[in-house]
Amino acid sequence: MTVISSNLGYPRLGEHREWKHLLEHYWQHKLSDADFHAKSKALRLANLKKAQALGIDLIPVADNSDYDHVLDTLAAFGAIPTRFGHFDQALSLPEYYAIARGTKTAVAAEMTKWFNINYHYIVPEFDDVQFKLLDNRWLRYYQEAKTELGIEGKPVILGPVSFLKLGKRDGHYLTAADVEALLPQLLPLYQQVFEELAAAGATWVQLDEPALVKTTTSDELDPYRKALTTLHAAVPALKIELQTYFDSLDLYDEVVKLPVQALGLDLVHDHGENLAHLRTSGFPSDKILAAGIIDGHNIWASDLTQKLQLVTELKNLVAPDHLWLQPANSLLHVPITTANETKADPVLLGGLAFADQKLAELTALTTAANQGIAAVQAAFNLNQKNLEALNHSTHRNNAAVRTAEAQLPERTFERAAPFATRIKLQHDRLNLPLLPTTTIGSFPQSPTVRAKRAAWRKGNLSDADYQTFLKAETARWIDLQTKLGLDVLVHGEFERTDMVEYFGQKLTGFYATQNGWVQSYGSRAVRPPVIFGDVAYTKPITVAESVYAQSLTDKPVKGMLTAPLTIINWSFVRDDISKAQVQNQIALALRQEVQNLEKAGIKIIQVDEPALREGLPLKPRHWQAYLDEAVYSFKITTTGVANDTQIHTHMCYSNFGDIIDTIKALDADVISIETSRSHGEIIAAFEQTGYDKEIGLGVYDIHSPRVPSVNEIEANIQRGLRVIDARQFWINPDCGLKTRQESETLAALKNMVAARNAIQAQLSTPTN
Repeated sequence: MTVISSNLGYPRLGEHREWKHLLEHYWQHKLSDADFHAKSKALRLANLKKAQALGIDLIPVADNSDYDHVLDTLAAFGAIPTRFGHFDQALSLPEYYAIARGTKTAVAAEMTKWFNINYHYIVPEFDDVQFKLLDNRWLRYYQEAKTELGIEGKPVILGPVSFLKLGKRDGHYLTAADVEALLPQLLPLYQQVFEELAAAGATWVQLDEPALVKTTTSDELDPYRKALTTLHAAVPALKIELQTYFDSLDLYDEVVKLPVQALGLDLVHDHGENLAHLRTSGFPSDKILAAGIIDGHNIWASDLTQKLQLVTELKNLVAPDHLWLQPANSLLHVPITTANETKADPVLLGGLAFADQKLAELTALTTAANQGIAAVQAAFNLNQKNLEALNHSTHRNNAAVRTAEAQLPERTFERAAPFATRIKLQHDRLNLPLLPTTTIGSFPQSPTVRAKRAAWRKGNLSDADYQTFLKAETARWIDLQTKLGLDVLVHGEFERTDMVEYFGQKLTGFYATQNGWVQSYGSRAVRPPVIFGDVAYTKPITVAESVYAQSLTDKPVKGMLTAPLTIINWSFVRDDISKAQVQNQIALALRQEVQNLEKAGIKIIQVDEPALREGLPLKPRHWQAYLDEAVYSFKITTTGVANDTQIHTHMCYSNFGDIIDTIKALDADVISIETSRSHGEIIAAFEQTGYDKEIGLGVYDIHSPRVPSVNEIEANIQRGLRVIDARQFWINPDCGLKTRQESETLAALKNMVAARNAIQAQLSTPTN
């Protein structure tokens, strides 16, 4: 054997979002089940052929999904909430999608972020669960790859312990006792999957246990020991690659003793700790080190010379012929290929590596490790030339930006007056009713909106005609909001494809890709901007749209911005300087936009920070530095306005108990937060801390097409009012409404206002 290349997972969307369109056409009843399956298979096989062509030795299979890999796992093992029915066989497509999207009678399963990146997974619910193997999907996809393409694939399966830890019971994430109780019920099903794979001829299985990097005590390691010991003893013929990613192992010396044949370590996002373990403790001679050396989070070309130095060191640390080279995590989280970026600056393009380019890097490094660098010298020379050109370009050396950065340590950023003083001035200026209603910012991006934008981008619609359309759409929705009875309005964001990408298109130092799409959830694809240079403000970004919308109504219209940390967390960020430095560059630029909105007469400015919690480092020891940087950049952005200008922010899908002190420290006048899918557990964080500012606890779920009833929304409001004083309470949906249909949106908002009015009447009625 020699050093071999391995992959952990490949993007699902297709180069031109074929999978997204396939999924949406199916939901729109434009495809039969048979057509959907046939087209899905064609895309799967095309992806596998590409991995073959790129020279990857060990190719993952079953890393594909019809929605989400955690949903796949719970559906396969029968861990399906009873509100969706009882099942004794594999779910049909409508049954499968009902869990993710909800039905008229059943609320969709909760969705939250996958560790600390911008991918959403379906949260398993383990209440009264009776596990049963309904579908060995891993066997099906292994056999498909082998039969159709002759690929001896490596099935990828979410490990039993991480699967349990990602889920909830009685509305809370599983305790150690819950895991101990459920694991013996689940393990026989994993054993059956393994037995069937081994019988079919599978050699390896990739068992993903990402939660393992959060394990800090030997007791916490016990369920992993039990699971792996059981599976290894039951099916010794099937070799296990225990795969970890996103951070380092705190219990390295114990983990390397687990009964597996290969251990996958992240050597990119580990703060250097996994490599330090290898250097000080060594690596077992009876195991393969699956070394994650290529960044699967970000899109920058690796420095091949530096990577080869690492590979050379690893060859000296592990037993001969016991080294695999692979990405640090699944490539699900990066776009597919740079081949379609035909408009990119060549200097930037040379520094980019999407999924296909990363696989090519692995092949080059594997070849160099086995045959010497001379065999791939041309690739290494081109790589060095490209990286030097980018790092020495004017894009990364903006003198004005660097001067402004240098002045930051000398300044503190605070509002002129404390909240108690500001809020009185804001109430006098805004004159809003008790329990004011608003939305989070965006309204439905209808087919007409998307078609007009596409025509404008292609040059088939003039700038003037496009602006006329945007104004008409804004005016229509200002009128609709007024008729609905909302108190604080928004312009609808019809000019924006994405809340981060839009700002990236307006600031220097950003590149908006043509086809850099990645999956966020389900069919939802986002195109994260690439922050490749120094960030600077050149002209107003949102002022014209906000001022026009405000001219149409006497009600306040919110200015809508995305905050620095969310832009960072939802972008591909340059890796030649620290993220904190990039974050502060963005904050300095947005500070000017906030001040320009205020000068233009906008009374409420919302600076959204939905990704604050999701980016929290997995290791608590790294939290404080991250949170301090978040507060600092938010305050740079928001503190340059008068006391009677109201600053809002929005956050979604988070466990706020971890960051409640940070939320307070942001010093926003009003925050809005998702609560509907989490069944109110977030409210407890505010109950325990005594939050003193104003807050909107989202009262209905916007990720489901179902329209909540007035009574349902009333119940959600009442639940919040048990904790938050009515004088602090705002009424709003969970999140923006861009992905919803207009009819759904209007019906839901009508019910939301009706629910508010009913409770408002109750609160104003004197009691005896």
